Amino acid sequence: MLSLPDWAWERADVRQALRARDVGAVFRYVQQYSGASQARIAAAVGMTQARVNEIINRRREVSRLDVYERIADGLSMPDDARHLLGLAGGREKGSGGAAFDLAAFPEVVRVYSAQAAAQEEIQQQVRSAKEVDILAVRGLGLIGLNDSMLRAHLARPESDLRVRVLLLAPEAPALALRAAEIGESAESLASGVRLTEARLRELAGTCDIEVYRYGMLPTWRLIRADSTMFVGAFDAGWEGHESATYKVMETPYGPLFRGFRRMFEAIARGADRTV
Repeated sequence: MLSLPDWAWERADVRQALRARDVGAVFRYVQQYSGASQARIAAAVGMTQARVNEIINRRREVSRLDVYERIADGLSMPDDARHLLGLAGGREKGSGGAAFDLAAFPEVVRVYSAQAAAQEEIQQQVRSAKEVDILAVRGLGLIGLNDSMLRAHLARPESDLRVRVLLLAPEAPALALRAAEIGESAESLASGVRLTEARLRELAGTCDIEVYRYGMLPTWRLIRADSTMFVGAFDAGWEGHESATYKVMETPYGPLFRGFRRMFEAIARGADRTV
């Protein structure tokens, strides 16, 4: 195992790298503050030196929880550093059923001012995902048009990609309420939903896609790509893509990812499938 002085884990640059789950940056700081070689880091975290080199030089990323755990253990991370990485503290692992402080287990690893600022990362996550869930109102900017943010990344013939899309039902009273909130006619909003639905039928031959209509006034806008979510909010006066967008990662103990996924499943169960 490797160990850094306590002051190194308390540095703002190290803490930011942990919060962003930027393992390449963490490894570089370990080199800087401990003098360890790539080979020494590799031995501590159970990787090859070549793999550590790829991560440091941003040619490979870490995404698996068990690998984060191995890295945290190998670098002797203190509990507050583990928490920033989204892991339980060393003394807390396996305690089972304890009430965890959300602030101590930050699943929110990045905050963007709006969807546009997160677009590149969302596309990257969706491009390599096997499961994609989308909760939207009309979804035109996401998947309904040829130049939508995600449409080109969902058309993957010969892949095992599964896509589920929840759209606000054109005939639901909630749609008229939402239209009034954003200063649009109900007819225009309903037409947008129907257009997205029609365009999604065209994707049926390129991926396993399911489309549903839900009837409640929307609160959350959600894009899930496997174990990563991007979440925004709907409110009077703005649309979901204008909201701050939160990147939420699945962690062993955090409630946010599981809560949003449970919400999506509940809405899907009560919705009408149309594609």
